Amino acid sequence: MSFARMLAAATARHDSLLCVGLDPDPARFPAGMKGDASRIFDFCARIVDATKDLVCAFKPQIAYFAAHRAEDQLEQLMAYIRRNAPEVPVILDAKRGDIGSTAEQYAREAFVRYQADAVTLSPFMGFDSIEPYLPYDGKGLILLCRTSNPGGSDLQFQTLDSGDRLFEHVARLAAGAWNRDGRLGLVVGATFPQELARVRELAPTLPLLIPGVGAQGGDAAATVRAAWRPDGPIIVNSSRAVLYAGAGEDFAAQARTVALATRAELAAARG
Repeated sequence: MSFARMLAAATARHDSLLCVGLDPDPARFPAGMKGDASRIFDFCARIVDATKDLVCAFKPQIAYFAAHRAEDQLEQLMAYIRRNAPEVPVILDAKRGDIGSTAEQYAREAFVRYQADAVTLSPFMGFDSIEPYLPYDGKGLILLCRTSNPGGSDLQFQTLDSGDRLFEHVARLAAGAWNRDGRLGLVVGATFPQELARVRELAPTLPLLIPGVGAQGGDAAATVRAAWRPDGPIIVNSSRAVLYAGAGEDFAAQARTVALATRAELAAARG
C-alpha cells in the first residue's frame, strides 16, 4: 500500500492527526535504562506498543540511532513496527539532500535497508536531488519547506525576484512541477502558524508533516486550524513531550496519557 493510502487509513482508523516522533536519548531514559544505548530498541518498542492505536504515523529520527551506533536497533525497530502496527506508516526522518549516485544510495538506505514508508528530504539542491527516490513506487517524499527552528528564516524567508519567499517557492514546486506522481509532501513547523496557513493555500492537498508541537511550543489547535482540510492531510508530530512524559517504570503508560491528550486536542480543533 502506498504511503498516502496508509496515512489516510491510519488517520481514519485511529481518528488521529498525531505522529509520535521516536528520538531516543539514552540520557533521558527512565530508571533501569538510563544511559544505556543498548536499550534504545527496548525503549522505542515500549512507546510503540503504548501508542500504536493513537497515531497516524511514527517518525524515527535517524541521528538518534546513528549517534549511538544503533542503526541495527533502528532496523529492528522498523521491522517491529511492521509486525505489530502494520497499518501505521513510518516516516524516516533523515533530511537527506544530495544528487546522482549518492542520492541513489540514500534512497536505498531509506526504502530497502530500513523499509520506510516515507522519508524527509532537503530540496535545496533541486529536483535532481529528489529524482533518485522516485523509482520506489508509493513511497512518500516529504520536503523541508518552512522548518520549526528560528534559524530557518535565514534562508526560507528570503524574498526571491518573483516576489515569493523561498519557502513559498518550494511549496509551489512541490504542489506543481515537481509532483509528477503525487507523492510529495512538505515539512512545515507548527511554530509559524501564519506561514503554515500560507503553505496550505499554495499546496492545498499535499500532506504536511508538522513538527514543533509540544516541547518546541507550537500550539496544537492553531496548527489544525491553519493546515487541516478534508482533502489536505496533516501529520502533527510530537516527540519529547510524549517520549519523556514519565521517568519511572510506568514511562510507557505516561507516554500514552500524553498521546491521548494530544490526539484529543487535535481532534477538537478539527471539529
